[in-house]
Amino acid sequence: MTALPVRPAHELTLLSAEQRWLIEGLWAAEAVGIVGGEPKCCKSFLALDMAVAVASATPCLRRFPVPRPGRVLLFAAEDALSTVRQRLDGICASAGLCLADLDLQVITAPTLRLDLELDRNRLDDTVRALRPSLLILDPFVRLHRIDENVSADVAPLLDYLRGLQRRYQTAVVLVHHARKGAAHLRAGQALRGSSELHAWGDSNLYLRRTGVGDSLTLTIEHRAAASSEGLALHLSASGDGLALHVEEPLTLDPPDALAPCALDRIEALLADATVPLSLKSLRSAAKMRAATVSDALAALVTQGRARRSDKGYLLVAR
Repeated sequence: MTALPVRPAHELTLLSAEQRWLIEGLWAAEAVGIVGGEPKCCKSFLALDMAVAVASATPCLRRFPVPRPGRVLLFAAEDALSTVRQRLDGICASAGLCLADLDLQVITAPTLRLDLELDRNRLDDTVRALRPSLLILDPFVRLHRIDENVSADVAPLLDYLRGLQRRYQTAVVLVHHARKGAAHLRAGQALRGSSELHAWGDSNLYLRRTGVGDSLTLTIEHRAAASSEGLALHLSASGDGLALHVEEPLTLDPPDALAPCALDRIEALLADATVPLSLKSLRSAAKMRAATVSDALAALVTQGRARRSDKGYLLVAR
């Protein structure tokens, strides 16, 4: 019998601060997770906005920076391919991009069943061949014929997607519905089906309607970084297309938020600077760990208090 491979803990790979995010503050690098919400809450629009941002290395929702471009692989099970194209064109128009310039690949198979070995193997082969930085599957309910309420049925499908992430170093976004009438529940608890879905995510995004016009609120959860809630979004027209836009600054959730002293220290350093500051220079000036500085910058960008340029970070004038 062959023993399992082991390695001393101090020899495990440690990501640099620059490598920790696929989309700063919004989605961790190589993270699996859920984009969730009740029906008609623009979950697909958010997932497509993430796709365009990663493929182009431009800010998601015109707010969250993307450190580097990467290939995106998308399977949209509910929407016609013409609808997917129209939505992507609208998001690109809002971001000043041309869809033809992006490495954004769409699976055109009519169905994909993660509970069937043949389809799992086909998806594995596709991911292995393309090596995307981001895989988007939308929505979960169209990817199986299992009982979503039975943990023993759901867990193997999520384990399979986790396996894809680990084998090919790709982030996985799974679009999933929340239960109707679950507005009184916490975001993750409102997801339809087994609690395995909420527990599985490294980064999770939840959309809810506020009851005021077309306004939405976005809650952001991370397994290994500060979480936040209260970002107001709205779907607005850009030419012939539609795209989500940030409506107002985000308010951090106090229990999970980064320590105020770190945020205040980094913001003060940016306020005193006359030129953009790199993460390295901020870390040196603040005398903090790179991970702490990175989380503080992600939080400041998320709140609209700072922005990232090609030369570094700078404070947003108010």
